[in-house]
Amino acid sequence: MTTAPAIQIKRHRDPLSPRPVLDRSTLTKSLNLQVGTLKNSERQIDLFYQLLHRSGYIPLDSFVASLRDGGKADECDDADARVVNFRTKNAISSRAGRLPQLSRSFIRFLAENCASNGGFVTLTSKVKMHQTSADGSTTKIAVELQDGHVVESVLMRHEGRATLCVSSQVGCAMGCTFCATGTMGIRGNLCSGEILEQLVHASRILATETSSQKDESIKKEKHKRLDLIRNVVFMGMGEPLNNYSNVLATCRALIDRRLWNLAHNRVTVSTVGVTSRMRDLTRDLPEVNLALSLHAPNQKMREAIVPAAKGTPIESLIDALDEHMMALTKKKLSENPQESDSDDRVTSDSKQFDKDERQTASKKKRAMIEYVMLVGDTSSIEAAHQLGKLCEGRHLVVNLIPYNKTDVRDKLSCPSEEHMQEFRRIVSSYGSFCSIRRTMGADIAGACGQLVVEQEKHLNTLNDIEDGPFCENTSIKRGKKVNKAKDRDKTPSLDHEVTTANKDVNMIRLLTIATAISTSCFILSAALLILQRKKR
Repeated sequence: MTTAPAIQIKRHRDPLSPRPVLDRSTLTKSLNLQVGTLKNSERQIDLFYQLLHRSGYIPLDSFVASLRDGGKADECDDADARVVNFRTKNAISSRAGRLPQLSRSFIRFLAENCASNGGFVTLTSKVKMHQTSADGSTTKIAVELQDGHVVESVLMRHEGRATLCVSSQVGCAMGCTFCATGTMGIRGNLCSGEILEQLVHASRILATETSSQKDESIKKEKHKRLDLIRNVVFMGMGEPLNNYSNVLATCRALIDRRLWNLAHNRVTVSTVGVTSRMRDLTRDLPEVNLALSLHAPNQKMREAIVPAAKGTPIESLIDALDEHMMALTKKKLSENPQESDSDDRVTSDSKQFDKDERQTASKKKRAMIEYVMLVGDTSSIEAAHQLGKLCEGRHLVVNLIPYNKTDVRDKLSCPSEEHMQEFRRIVSSYGSFCSIRRTMGADIAGACGQLVVEQEKHLNTLNDIEDGPFCENTSIKRGKKVNKAKDRDKTPSLDHEVTTANKDVNMIRLLTIATAISTSCFILSAALLILQRKKR
């Protein structure tokens, strides 16, 4: 048994100090406060991030030194400065010749706002642990944030490319019954800088792997080089659209050709279903992909496994998803008055588009439905027909996700391969493109739905993933197991009795310690409150 005093979990996030320089909004505010109106300030910030990206995100003090010396940074004792820099690929930073220089005022601002006095640093987080699957295709990365919280990201290697699944929050407030992250609750949002830092860490891991390869012929083959992340999906810990401003800023940095230079359709934001924010994303950044974690074909079933679904009609979510897919086509028609006049289709109802227009739109970017396959009503044949009808005529992509078991007490299970293939066939018969997602990283708990900080697994003993709508009361089941064990061994040995007695003694000691610590914390809190009131 693990007692509360052994592992202390913060229920909130403290203000970051030093601050992440990759958080553009924070850097801009600080620059405006200290320097005032700087000529071409936005252009200066763009150039700064471009130069920092080219440097491989070396420590900020070394970066400033390189700007002042007009050359490379001196050797630094900081371990980050000695990490193998990852290869960059973008249209501007790879051009021959020198880039424009930052102004002296901006360089002086950076020098005065390095890590000292709560200033800025290049990376506020660090890799606490990373673990690679047996087949080498997947690496789960535990990233420790500055305030002690830990988030997880997953690096997936494909032929000639790599995909990174990033986290946008510490924990998650949506509480999906089949998702490990949902057992954590919500701690707080990640700023855009902290999200981008996950890409830096993953890129360095890839670059280190590439540099350690002994076969030079493999390194020279362009299609086998994996030191570039070409896809980013917001499918890690947290609900991205509940951290909208920071996720939006991150997406803009990812598709910026001067920085990460990802194609628009290589960035995917996944949501459980925040309708208003889905429409905001369609307005602000219609080029990126949007994925809806639906998991059920009707409102009643969805509310049973996705608590956040209450009050959000499933039809409105599908409409918002469909409008996102057709946003660029709608924009194109609105820019062509002749087409819009002859065919009155530029309305808020995206159902008016014909099949060819939908097919063309789906090639530019994807609007995807994610559907976890659980043994129960949501994966029945009837549910397959309901899901097919729900998506009929919209040209959406339906991605069936085999349920991935975790190492907690799990009573949910995945249907057979034959059943999932039949489910897929039925959904496809209604006109949607339906596929079964390949499971990657299940052996390292890095697959879909498995991300949860290791220490959380020991604390959440009363509300685990298996407490879903398709299982019986877990306490009853556990009780039956205990009784069966007693029936099998009705004459316990003396050693067994001694062990049980020792466990009881240890339990009493742990409870005593826990009580003492709780009392001390209460007294200290009361004293601090009294002292604060006296100061007022």
